[in-house]
Amino acid sequence: MTKRNIEFLRVTHLRGPNIWTYRPVLEAWVDIGDLEDAPSNTIPGFYERLTAWLPGLVEHRCGVGERGGFLLRLKEGTWPAHILEHVAIELQNLAGMRVGFGKARQTHVRGVYKVAVRTRHEGLGRACLQAARDLVMAAIEDRPFDLIATVAPLRELADRHCLGPSTMAIVDAATDRKIPAIRLTEGNLVQLGYGVHQHRIWTAETDQTSAIAEGIAGDKDLTKTLLKACGVPVPEGEIVDSPAAAWAAAEEIGLPVVIKPVDGNHGRGVSLELKTREEVEAAYHLAEAEGSEVIVEQFMPGNEHRLLVVGGRLVAAARGESAWIKGDGRSTVAELIDRQLNSDPRRGTTEDYPLNHILIDEDAAVRLELARQGFTGESVPADGQAVLIQRNGNVAFDVTDRVHPSTRQTAALAARVIGLDIAGIDLVAEDISRPLAEQRGAIVEVNAGPGLLMHLKPAEGEPQPVGRAIVDYLFPADNNGRIPIIGIAGSQGSHVIGHLLSGLLQLTGKQVGLACADGLYLNRRRVEPGDCANWRLGQRLLRNRAAEAAIFENGAGMILSEGLAYDRCLVGVVTDIPGPEGFGEYYLQEPEQMYNVLRTQVDVVLAEGAAVLNADLPEVARMAELSDGEVIFYSLGPDSATLAEHRSGGGWALFPRGTQVHLAKGREETLLADLASMPPGSGGEPPITMTHALAAIAAAVALGLAPDLIQAGIETFDLSPSGSDRPAQTLASH
Repeated sequence: MTKRNIEFLRVTHLRGPNIWTYRPVLEAWVDIGDLEDAPSNTIPGFYERLTAWLPGLVEHRCGVGERGGFLLRLKEGTWPAHILEHVAIELQNLAGMRVGFGKARQTHVRGVYKVAVRTRHEGLGRACLQAARDLVMAAIEDRPFDLIATVAPLRELADRHCLGPSTMAIVDAATDRKIPAIRLTEGNLVQLGYGVHQHRIWTAETDQTSAIAEGIAGDKDLTKTLLKACGVPVPEGEIVDSPAAAWAAAEEIGLPVVIKPVDGNHGRGVSLELKTREEVEAAYHLAEAEGSEVIVEQFMPGNEHRLLVVGGRLVAAARGESAWIKGDGRSTVAELIDRQLNSDPRRGTTEDYPLNHILIDEDAAVRLELARQGFTGESVPADGQAVLIQRNGNVAFDVTDRVHPSTRQTAALAARVIGLDIAGIDLVAEDISRPLAEQRGAIVEVNAGPGLLMHLKPAEGEPQPVGRAIVDYLFPADNNGRIPIIGIAGSQGSHVIGHLLSGLLQLTGKQVGLACADGLYLNRRRVEPGDCANWRLGQRLLRNRAAEAAIFENGAGMILSEGLAYDRCLVGVVTDIPGPEGFGEYYLQEPEQMYNVLRTQVDVVLAEGAAVLNADLPEVARMAELSDGEVIFYSLGPDSATLAEHRSGGGWALFPRGTQVHLAKGREETLLADLASMPPGSGGEPPITMTHALAAIAAAVALGLAPDLIQAGIETFDLSPSGSDRPAQTLASH
């Protein structure tokens, strides 16, 4: 009996750097059965069906390295697991989640492959992977496949679970500056940076955004009062509590007027240029439905503008335009809106579009505007008759380079008066390139948490790098939001190395976190017992605002099943490489495969950091070529050939002479510490072997610790956590 199918054996979300890449991936183990004998070039019509459904596959470069590379592989003949990889990538892109990385590798079991696909969200990635399997099988079996029906729910998943475009712009800008990001919720709350150097963002709000300032901005009347007191031009206004009071205020202020909710946002409930009592009273009811109080304001002639201020500096500006239709004597207003406005590709119903669809049935402000002109959605305007549909809500035309210097200063002053670090300043002016005073221009609102899409994807003009502006404000100059991170990989003694290194770092005054096989620690206090060398508890350290340095024990099993808890590290230590025994479930049989697992620790070393490697193990020593940073070798033999070669090239080496630990570079040697002064463990033996002490001390050297501090740490080393009744652990020396 033949088996021509793609079967998922296991799908794992590797949430951190892994054997495939620096980024989170889904790793699927798939069994293609007898399809092993059916590469793509042997299946009649397969190429044509697949490319007709997914024309975007032409952009996949694959291993060929050029546009159309994957299609070339399809024509030459490639296997279903590899095709599954590319289809899963393309479906994620069609869903709106841009990804590009993927790999497929055969295991030693016939027909079984490992497929890795980059994903930004586990749930969406899994759904795309399953849909990719169905699509590939339909193409193989020459069955119909409804791509539109498949992609629609995937897009809904992306809209519901992926970061919004404003938040993503900030995260992408942080990534460009190599600032790490951690998503804290299923919403748009994101941590940038690690430990004590972190900042949190929620779209365009940050942990520097004052709650008081946000409250002030939500009160339009109070905002105007404060701005006016500081000389910022604002329209006259009055809070009212009834339609009659609104008309009385309008008469006192002078027609025309604007009516809006005191605490509304996004332009909801705002009516402009009201000239009659009927219009004023209708607008009052509209505003009342959108907020707790209603305000009547002086109407300021000109175009609506949104100015974005970040950290006291104007970084972007957009202008609004009224939306009009022109009658043809046959079509209704609703039909003309759909044909002349909603057909604009810049309009849509999601955040991906700079302009919104105009829906009469759902927009009371549009119905009110039509009523003021004597129309409804079913009215038929005369041929050539212009009908105003929307006065505001179309602020998406970039004018950043045209803003007058004095207006830039006024906008920055308004944000400062309210107390917002990031503010959207709503301003009315006929010509943004002229001073406000020359044209009766005024600031009408100051908004906290402003939307960024109008600046990222304007309907006209150049996109503005507002995400980068926010990141640069939170992390000025060379601040990358990182704390010293040390990763220790190997099969023996990693947690003891971590404890010694933690003790050394604590002597510098730092608050040090340690996630290892015997607990989760903050300094010497164990806050979580048991095996804590895993991704979840590692992330817990990185989210801790008190952590000034963090140390992680990383076993081969963790790297294979979860990925590292951090994106990059300052120091990466590899003590040894375990054999493939015990890792058969991962389809690992060869020592070289285990080398590829443990090399992950060296692959993530920062350029300004160092890899600390055991020179006594050739398979570890050859990882030196993988390090982006320095390499520090340690060895029990001062005459090691590996050390000699490394020293001759100007590299650092660490080795013992008796109980004394020496650091060498070239011909120069420095005495770092004497392990004879280390207090004995509970069994009378030193609590750490010489090999593991060398690894910890080498890491301390990479971190810039002075010899006298290292010696002090050796003399005070104690494995017992503070406040614990756990006895000190000991390891035999050798």
